[in-house]
Amino acid sequence: MKKIFIVLLLAFSGWGMQAQDTAEWHTDLNKAITVSNKTHKPLFLFFTGSDWCGWCIKLQKEVFKTPEFTKWAKDNVVLVELDFPRRTQQSEELKVQNAQLNNFFKVRGYPTVWITDVVKTNDGKTQFSPRGSTGYVAGGPSAWLDGANKIMVNKT
Repeated sequence: MKKIFIVLLLAFSGWGMQAQDTAEWHTDLNKAITVSNKTHKPLFLFFTGSDWCGWCIKLQKEVFKTPEFTKWAKDNVVLVELDFPRRTQQSEELKVQNAQLNNFFKVRGYPTVWITDVVKTNDGKTQFSPRGSTGYVAGGPSAWLDGANKIMVNKT
């Protein structure tokens, strides 16, 4: 019995450490904006077709799921995934939100990443002040983050 308990304890403690090494991705824009305002970090909008876009899956695997990206993201941005799946069901509210942002940022292909500041107007409305965009970049996390860091300095 003690052996089973120890094995389970080790398994769950390993799971907890692994979970801490992943980045937090938001799907609700309003919640992400709240975090952005509190942390004074720009939004990182990832437009993806998670269940059909090969380049999106490749970008996730080669960059977004690496320790280098996770650390960079935690230090610099608020992550938002805007998914346009073909097989995965989404709420109508999420579909509308993602479509509106897709139109606003004039996304023409996937994957597309926009880094944008959130600005509150005098009348309380939310506006975006985009810094720039990118897509898939070959060369792994270092090459991708070099480009992202260039976008980050384009603060308005």
